[in-house]
Amino acid sequence: MTDDTPILLTRADGIATLRINRPARRNAIDDATRGLMIEALESAAADPAVRALIVTGTGSAFCAGGDVSGMQQRLQAAPEEIAFNGWRRQARTHRAVALLHNFPKPTIAAVNGAAAGLGCDVALCCDFVVAAESAHFTMSFVTRGLIPDGGGMYFLPRRVGLARAKELVFSGRRVAAAEALSLSMVERVLPDAELLSGCDAWARELSAGSPVALSLAKSVMDRSLEMSFEDVLAEGSKAQAICYTSGEHRASVAAFLAKTAR
Repeated sequence: MTDDTPILLTRADGIATLRINRPARRNAIDDATRGLMIEALESAAADPAVRALIVTGTGSAFCAGGDVSGMQQRLQAAPEEIAFNGWRRQARTHRAVALLHNFPKPTIAAVNGAAAGLGCDVALCCDFVVAAESAHFTMSFVTRGLIPDGGGMYFLPRRVGLARAKELVFSGRRVAAAEALSLSMVERVLPDAELLSGCDAWARELSAGSPVALSLAKSVMDRSLEMSFEDVLAEGSKAQAICYTSGEHRASVAAFLAKTAR
């Protein structure tokens, strides 16, 4: 990928960084960007050298949401084509969001500015959200006569509670970084100049353990709110059986026994 591509994916010492790279459009997501995001997420997920993923934006915005020019083109289509064209775009959006949500390694959204509409959805579907002090969030769909379509109606209530999520979706109001922290929309707020270095350090801390154990624990926990206690235990048992056979577990047990035998 070149520096002028809408999505930049870099890897350094086990940490992949996916950067939405349309600063002139405040990193709004159009069809091409959506497709490249899918490719980048699939590539990073399949790379055994990648232990964690950071998602951020180029310039002064994280992501301003869906590209309004694309919305205009959609509305200019023949009336009988609008719904089906929208359905196809939705399928691609949902593919990208699902890949990010189900990414088998820790994910951090490094929100460096506005996270609006679909951009807010993208941030919220990461495991952790870190905001720069200048960042802000808005579920702005209602201002375009739309509803959240990138997973926000699933992720936001799980972070802030149902009533607060409704208030943020219905009003479409702006939430500054400090308020987002108080609402549990984000886990941390950092000075703008320290955002990426802070996220990189945290990504290394979060991904230091066994990749097998991390991936399996994440897969169970991401579904746990929809599962019964018994189902969580059952899924955990299956995951643990896999962990028993992993190289990391064997090495850890051997190292512990060697130390205690001295």
